[in-house]
Amino acid sequence: RSAAIRIPTYSANPKSKRIEFRTPDASANPYIAFSALLLAGLDGIQNRIDPGDPLDKNLYELPPEELANVPSVPDSLSGAIAALKRDNDFLLRGDVFNANFIENWIEMKQKEYDALRLRPHPYEFAMYFDV
Repeated sequence: RSAAIRIPTYSANPKSKRIEFRTPDASANPYIAFSALLLAGLDGIQNRIDPGDPLDKNLYELPPEELANVPSVPDSLSGAIAALKRDNDFLLRGDVFNANFIENWIEMKQKEYDALRLRPHPYEFAMYFDV
């Protein structure tokens, strides 16, 4: 369950081969998400970015020193926003997205994050209400 990309190999039929990309959550707009994924994949091919060797291990069972060497995606909305701010040139190729769209997307997601960040989580409230 810890793999971002999974390639099931249980079928010998080449027509049944597929990949599973497991990082988007259910709230992602599929049109935007899949467009961005395709552009990222094309960027990797065009720039010959080495994806690294397959990691056929359960990440939850790795010791911390080995886990520290495993590349990862952002684990929060704020981390994803920061990553998108740092690296979005690949999204501008092919006129799929434009700079205005990217800037507005970042601004909208930052507002979503701020709205949550500025309010206590129900668990925080439950933990500290009677302190």
